Amino acid sequence: MPRHDVGMRSNDLLLYAYEQIQVTLRRAVEGLTPEQLTRRLGPEANTIAWLAWHLARVQDDHITDVAGGEQVWTAEGWDARFGLPFPRGATGYGFSPDEVAQVRVPADLLLGYAAAVHTRSADYLRGLSDDDLDRVVDTRWDPPVTLGVRLVSVLSDDLQHVGQAAFVRGLLTAG
Repeated sequence: MPRHDVGMRSNDLLLYAYEQIQVTLRRAVEGLTPEQLTRRLGPEANTIAWLAWHLARVQDDHITDVAGGEQVWTAEGWDARFGLPFPRGATGYGFSPDEVAQVRVPADLLLGYAAAVHTRSADYLRGLSDDDLDRVVDTRWDPPVTLGVRLVSVLSDDLQHVGQAAFVRGLLTAG
């Protein structure tokens, strides 16, 4: 929780917002069985396992892209631990229903990877100044994407997916 006794900076707000991804993800995933993690509400629906993996992969990919360095996925050997049949750089974007179904891993592995990604992201966010947020990080768009816009975009995507996972959990564990 950000401190309220001093002025809040942009990076404080971003740190708090990214922490909410982790808090909500833990609530959505902890204690679920492998069957629950991979159950679909419809034939082409995303599973909790895929949603959790995908949101962590996107955050890892996008934050590493703006921060530099190697993704947690490969640098810490998570790709080998997951053993998924996708290219190492896959994030789940554009996956078919059959590919979504192939993300079959236990809750502790999903949460461990997400926590490692969060730790790396938080370290990066702590070092940002308000001026850093104006840096252009992607010129493929018009207007070009700034660091602030990219960080909010990742946050928005992750919060949507974690909300979807929490919704599915609620349906699976109701009654």
